[in-house]
Amino acid sequence: MVGTGALLLMVAACAGPTVSTDQPAAPTGSVATPASPSPSGSVLPAPPEANPPGKPRLTVPEGSMPVPADKIDATALPAGFPREVWTANGGTVLNIRAQEGGCGHALGEAIEQAGDHVVVNLSETQAQTNQMCTMDIRYPVLSVALTAPLDQRTVVLKTTPPK
Repeated sequence: MVGTGALLLMVAACAGPTVSTDQPAAPTGSVATPASPSPSGSVLPAPPEANPPGKPRLTVPEGSMPVPADKIDATALPAGFPREVWTANGGTVLNIRAQEGGCGHALGEAIEQAGDHVVVNLSETQAQTNQMCTMDIRYPVLSVALTAPLDQRTVVLKTTPPK
């Protein structure tokens, strides 16, 4: 009998506290956004934020349109490097799948914007010294702002060594 009571006490302690909310819980690894009241007084979730240029994310922003493969020149990229590009914001933002690993972070910059092409340099920050880093490879999506819509221009992707 004492053993059963101790077992029930351990199970209850391991279960941890329960929290009841009016809103469903956010999935693991996500960030909950504050709710905002609607004109009718009910609470609606806030719309997702736009991805600012230069800030990497894991997914392609909603509403992005893929750039056709014949409008992407990725010949300067190493083998195995992603070759995916999308446009957003009327073609003035390129969303580009990049590659990064360990303690490095992918960077993207439009270094040339001509009448028939746009050159985007993809690079990675270099790990700081005396810092342990994992050996994983990640494929974030970078947003790069253009001064004019891409339209029919070709996107030329190149990469430089870590900075």
